[in-house]
Amino acid sequence: MMNALPTLIVIWSIMTGLFLALIAYNGTITRYEENQLFLADINAYEQERQSGIVRKVNKTLPLVRVAGTLSALLTVAIVAIYTWDSWLKISQ
Repeated sequence: MMNALPTLIVIWSIMTGLFLALIAYNGTITRYEENQLFLADINAYEQERQSGIVRKVNKTLPLVRVAGTLSALLTVAIVAIYTWDSWLKISQ
């Protein structure tokens, strides 16, 4: 099982890097988002800009969730494999 650990660590680093890149991308998108309530069409340009930002964030949100979940599951798997192997070596 320890032979698979380097491969899992490489996969984990790729998934975690992708997750962090998506978080950074969402951070740059939402940097200029403002919490505004548009009651009339006076500021149609601002309203369209804000709804565009929300659309972009909603489009990347499933990817962020999947990458974060896979990164967390791989973390747990790597720690479990390492702990199990250490336990077997100690008990011998």
